[in-house]
Amino acid sequence: MARVINDRLALDLLLERGPLTAPQLRTLTGLSRPTVSDLLERLMEGGLVRVTGEYGEDRRGPNARLYGLVPDRAHVAGVDLRRHAVTAVVADITGRVAGEATKTIRGELDGLVERTIRDAAGGRALDTVVIGAPGLVDPRTGELVGVSDVPGWRPGLMGRVRQRLGVPVVLENEVNLAAVAELRTGSAAGSEDFVLMWLDDGIGAAVVLGGQVRRGVSGGAGEVGMLEVDGTEFCQLVSPDVMAGLDRAELAARIAKGAAVTVSILDPGLVVLGGRVGHQGGDELARLVAERLGALAPAPTEVRASTVEGNAVLQGAVLTALDLARDHIYG
Repeated sequence: MARVINDRLALDLLLERGPLTAPQLRTLTGLSRPTVSDLLERLMEGGLVRVTGEYGEDRRGPNARLYGLVPDRAHVAGVDLRRHAVTAVVADITGRVAGEATKTIRGELDGLVERTIRDAAGGRALDTVVIGAPGLVDPRTGELVGVSDVPGWRPGLMGRVRQRLGVPVVLENEVNLAAVAELRTGSAAGSEDFVLMWLDDGIGAAVVLGGQVRRGVSGGAGEVGMLEVDGTEFCQLVSPDVMAGLDRAELAARIAKGAAVTVSILDPGLVVLGGRVGHQGGDELARLVAERLGALAPAPTEVRASTVEGNAVLQGAVLTALDLARDHIYG
């Protein structure tokens, strides 16, 4: 057990900091010289670490070897399954993108997901696949609850995808995955508690407490779209067509009314405005929502615009897949 813990500690440092020398690993881990020497030998024999160069090549005298991760030790895929297209990104174990593919949904979805993933993989074997899709995902079964908004979705689709790919495939709500990206690289970095309000062609929210996405018993945590606000479902109050015709002040007022419910119950301290509208609205929309939210909810709450660049769902899917693969491979 001590060896496993030490090995994972060293691997995580190499993931975080890049190639390191044995003395640097000793300093960072507090482990002895023989222990670090043994773990490096063990990791190299396991094909997890290799010598990537030398430290101090620009000076005279003996140089220390630099040890780095073997990037091709495993590959993962993150998938964004939306209403119009399937997009897959494949990354190596260090997180470097190795391939990407997108296919438009024109009817039958069966087979399209696997083809998109395989095109992105380019012949590389995959360790883990994480798919983000709209809808409730039951945490116990890993399957969608009820009807999906994705055209061509049929019961048993995920089972067929898993069978054809022959690797672990995890299905997750797309807003939950966007929250993972926000927590790791976006506006919520450093905050263990927050609610992500997703304002896009779909309306919803993700709840993160204690640094973990909270899904609820049936996967319904954060489904604010069905809340009744001013006699209208929130998803209708801020639908894409409606939002396009609102001035910024009215839009902020409507968003604040939906956010006030989760803030009053959860007291997260932070609300992140995500999706296309939240990202484009920027700091100005966040400021207006914060002003109106302060008058509606009893708990003081900061509001920030999403700062995740690109596809947050896809990034969250890749990050989640990497976590699972690293636990599998690194122990």
